[in-house]
Amino acid sequence: MKNILLTFILFLVAALSVGAPMLQTSEAAVAHDVREKETLLGKQEMSLENRHRVSSVNAVFRDNMLLTLWYMSGKVEKPSAIDWDAIRKSATFTVTLKPGETFAFHDDILPKYAGTLVQTTNAHFNQQEGFLTDGLYYGDGVCHLASLITWAATDAGLAVYAPVRHDFAPVPAMPREYGTSIYVNPGVSSGDQMQNTYVTNNQDATVKLVFVSTGKNLTLEVVKVK
Repeated sequence: MKNILLTFILFLVAALSVGAPMLQTSEAAVAHDVREKETLLGKQEMSLENRHRVSSVNAVFRDNMLLTLWYMSGKVEKPSAIDWDAIRKSATFTVTLKPGETFAFHDDILPKYAGTLVQTTNAHFNQQEGFLTDGLYYGDGVCHLASLITWAATDAGLAVYAPVRHDFAPVPAMPREYGTSIYVNPGVSSGDQMQNTYVTNNQDATVKLVFVSTGKNLTLEVVKVK
């Protein structure tokens, strides 16, 4: 009887020891399948530490860019929800576009995008929304974020329209042709609609814009989901 019981225990231990690697392999296979179903179309990165040569101004640029991403994700919906310590930490934000859908940097858009627009940053980059100023403009620096979007999306082959270039000042570490001017003045659409960037998914599958912030760098990957 003791021998039978011992044999059963040994069999059970062996079965469990085999089962654990099988579970790990299964989880790894799922992660592999996810990666296999995604194709990287384009990727660009910018430092958040060289947005301006003056460190205090650079900090305003960085914080305004990151706050825009938090508004875009819905993690911030009003100024009272702003937590700068949290905003400056590492985070990932994703915009998903089905074929034919459009992302615009702000919601004052050209009429031709009215039927395809599905998402904006949900922000207007002003004092009322908690954006910072370096003494010149509230929201200074968001043009750099828009420029990164224009750059990465163009590089990925998406349909991008950014009518007004940021020629009045350079965007550090950015090819000049991708510099994008952003402006929003609620109630005055004539200039706002042009000072925007529009990204339309012209692919035959869903596309994701994946923003990854480390607090020091910001990366944008454009990924096609099979």
